Formats: sequence, C-alpha cells, structure tokens
Amino acid sequence: MHHMRRGEWERAWAFSDSLLPERAARTCTHLPRHLQYVWTGTPLHGKRVLVRCYHGIGDTLQFIRYAPLLKAIAAEVIVWAQPSLLPLLATVDGIDQLLPLHDGTPDVDYDVDVELMELPHVFRTTLASVPATIPYLHADPMPLPWDDDEPAIGLVWKAGDWNEARSIPYALLAPLARLAGVRVVILQPEATAAGWNGGFGWHPGELDIPNFARAVRALDLVVTIDSMPAHVAGALGIPVWTLLHADADWRWMDDRYDSPWYPGMRLFRQRNAGDWQGVIAEVMASLPEFFAESRHSRAISADPGA
Repeated sequence: MHHMRRGEWERAWAFSDSLLPERAARTCTHLPRHLQYVWTGTPLHGKRVLVRCYHGIGDTLQFIRYAPLLKAIAAEVIVWAQPSLLPLLATVDGIDQLLPLHDGTPDVDYDVDVELMELPHVFRTTLASVPATIPYLHADPMPLPWDDDEPAIGLVWKAGDWNEARSIPYALLAPLARLAGVRVVILQPEATAAGWNGGFGWHPGELDIPNFARAVRALDLVVTIDSMPAHVAGALGIPVWTLLHADADWRWMDDRYDSPWYPGMRLFRQRNAGDWQGVIAEVMASLPEFFAESRHSRAISADPGA
C-alpha cells in the first residue's frame, strides 16, 4: 500500500511477486471472500480465464476495464460478477461470458482463475499504462423532467455503513441549494434515510444499477463521496468530482487532485481530518468556472461554426 499510494507500482508488483509461491502452496478459502487471493502466477495466455469479482460493486466497475486487455491474450474471458451489475457489464468489450456471482462454485469450465483486482498485478500496470480508454461502460441517457438547457449535477453524500468516514453530513450540503441556474439531481440511494428532506433537488426515485447509469449519463457533472457512483460516472465518461476524507483509499493515491484511472475525475481532499466544510467550500468555489466551460462547450456543440 505504501508503494501504491506513492505511485511506485513497479515496486508494489515486485513485492507481490514474492508472495506468489506462498499463495500457490496454501489455500485461503477460509477467509471472507473479499480477502481471498486467487491468482498464483499461472500464465493466462491462451487459457480460458475465470475472473472472480470478489470485492465491492465499485471495485468491479473500476477494474472491469481490464477485460479487453485480458481478451487480447486469453482464449476466453469469463466474468463471475455481482448479479446487479450484469446488464451494465454486458456493455464492456472483451467479455465472452457473464455469470452471476453466488456463494457456491462457478458452474463453468475454465483453465485458470484470477480475482478482478489482481489484474493490475498480472499486467504490471504503471501510472503510464493504466487502461484509461473512456468510456468503457455504456448507457443511454435517462430523460430528465425539464426542457431547459441548464446544467445538471448529480449529488451523492453518504457511503455504506462499513465506512462512515467517507460520508458527508447532509446539513453541510446547504450551499448547493443556493445554486442559481443549475439543476440538482439527488442520486443518493435511500435519500430520505440519508437526510434528504426534499428542500432542493430532483430525486428520480430508487434506481437499479442500469437505470442509475442512465441517470448519470444524462448529467453534466456528478459530485459524490468515494463510492460506487464515482466509478459509474468515471467509467461512462461523465465529469465527476470525488470528495475524499483525509485518509483516502489507496486507489486515489496521496496528494493528487486528478486520477489516472478516470481522466474526467477531479479529487477534492480534506486538508484536515473531518473537515468536510472546507471540501464543500472548495467545490462551491470551483463550480462557476465548471459551468461556464460547460455552457461554452454546449454552445460550440450547437453551432459547430461558432
């Protein structure tokens, strides 16, 4: 993690290589699924490869980008993934079979298996070689219930209960209610339970993941905490501002305000642990310039001769 956070990924893979013999010599099936290692260094070239998606939904959305790279060397790519994701993953290039993940064993023949998040190690990814062809997920935009061309932003502020440090108290979002000339779309799952009181924003209702992607696809910007929506927007090629707590996840690395994983992502970080007010103030200060650029881009699109 030290090397991954610093962008020294070559050194991280060298360390991981040293663990492969130990992995091959013992089983880890007694561990929770998201802690299990799978790949033991077996070559994937020319093989029927089973990709096990053992981490979270956001992790699957981020790392499914490796499917085309894997397909370029493998005879067949079989992805065993969370059932709710299968319709969206069906839009990804390089996947031969999609199977719903469950607690049993996969009902498919394969030669070698790998956990999805082990693929950066398999391909010895560096900062310069991150597969960042965007979009790699695809969805048709959802119709929005207004006819004007005001920019629309999606908003997510609460993460799952497993990591409350990623969540922003709803009350701190009050400045967004004062935005003029901007439509706010409440993308937060279970929004009412997460604090939304209907005071501002349009809520499309609870959405399954394919329709969530359609809603995101209709927006100009998504502002979200570190959670699944950040990966949906990034993978669809929608500009996304990801709001990070002080001890952010390794994938965002240290001291960066952009991401090699998603060219359209901007990172807003707590400068002091727990200071979400400072993060919101920075977002509010940055929105006018973003919307000015968005309107300019729309004008050019509407009049290519401008």
